Amino acid sequence: MKQILFLLLLQATLVSAQSKNIALLDNWQDTSLISNSSQVRYSGVWTFSKGTEEYAVVGTTEGASFLRLLENNEVSFIDDVDGKYVSTQAITREYRSYQNYIYAIGDEGDGSLQIIDVSYLPDSVVLVNDIQDERVGKAHTIHIDSVNALLYLCSVTPIVNGQALGLIPLRVFSLEDPLEPLLLWEGFDDLAEVHDMELRDEIAILNCGFDGIRVYDFSTPAAPIYLSNLEFYQNQGYNHQGSLSPDMSTYVFADETPGTRIKKCAFSSNYDLQIQHNFGAPDSPYPKTPHNIYITNNLAYVAYYNDGLKIYDLRNNPPLEIAAYDTHIDLPGNTFSMWGAWGISADLPSKRVVVSDRISGLFLFDFDQDLFETAAPSDALQVYPNPIESGAKVVVRLPEGSASSLSVRVLSSTGAIVHQINIEAQTYVAFELPLAAGSYTLEAAYSNSNEGKNYRKKIVII
Repeated sequence: MKQILFLLLLQATLVSAQSKNIALLDNWQDTSLISNSSQVRYSGVWTFSKGTEEYAVVGTTEGASFLRLLENNEVSFIDDVDGKYVSTQAITREYRSYQNYIYAIGDEGDGSLQIIDVSYLPDSVVLVNDIQDERVGKAHTIHIDSVNALLYLCSVTPIVNGQALGLIPLRVFSLEDPLEPLLLWEGFDDLAEVHDMELRDEIAILNCGFDGIRVYDFSTPAAPIYLSNLEFYQNQGYNHQGSLSPDMSTYVFADETPGTRIKKCAFSSNYDLQIQHNFGAPDSPYPKTPHNIYITNNLAYVAYYNDGLKIYDLRNNPPLEIAAYDTHIDLPGNTFSMWGAWGISADLPSKRVVVSDRISGLFLFDFDQDLFETAAPSDALQVYPNPIESGAKVVVRLPEGSASSLSVRVLSSTGAIVHQINIEAQTYVAFELPLAAGSYTLEAAYSNSNEGKNYRKKIVII
């Protein structure tokens, strides 16, 4: 294991990255890790909490790096666990949690399933099992049903005595013994692969590459029941990954094919999927590619490869981009659309957002999820609360989904400027107003790439 790693907050990234309604808190990367000629060192990310502490594990070409997400919003390196396969070609690693363990898989070379004990955090982590046999070798993605103690592995290639056996689309294991997964079921004979899946309340939505989507009931793990499929659809590519809303009414998925759009689907009570809208980043100056997605009932968080992190409001039709941070700076003339943001986590108790970037490491972001879970005003300036107590915090929010600058002034009844604030790359601002009771006028001037707008609104301080 490495004894020394460093935290690096790139000033160049802070200056040049395009952002909107998101603040970069910290960026961790380790340039001593081996990389290919494109400087790819990182892949999947998983976040978890223990007590009040929050952690992240990120895949690297050499294994897994464990990081602590401090309360002061710094990222602190803890420990490394070397993978069984260490190579510049080890570019796909994924992780999940169960009890006091992290389960780690990789999809290249002489891979294995590693089980890592995290009960000693924040001091260290310990590799307690490394499985490469008839059960598992390489696998592409991993999911765990903690309630039923089940482990799902997608696109599994067992490796026995150094010999890779045939690919199995999906395997399900019991975790009754967390250190020795027991194979319960494998399938499907009529699928080339299961690339990824979403698992909720024993319902599995399977992303099957060029075979589209299938939905199964795994309430009996050894005998899954077919429910529905979405085999053909418009703007189809390689069906990659998707996310189901907590209320199980909306499913959003992406095809990992340049130029294809993200799809928002209605997920019915009989488990049918119906695409409602296509949306995503503009295909300029080359066709773009979405990668991994996480959604709430109202918001979609997308690791959008070269375009970095993008957040969409699903209540708009089609969904509207409300926040973004570009983690990847294109080289001149680049047309390859699969560098940049790979993994996304937006479900930490602190509501901080974590993104892994293939080249630039782990990013920790501040995004005001609570604010944006409330729909934006449709056509006017929003100021709240109003009336407001003197010294309390007021929020000014604009209806537009994009911003380059926002200037807010508060004027007294005589027209004198009593408060002024200017911000960049946000459609909202929150600030205190320690003013005497009375009526005031709030002015907001806002500009974007298309036009400038001005708003005026009366506010009352009590």
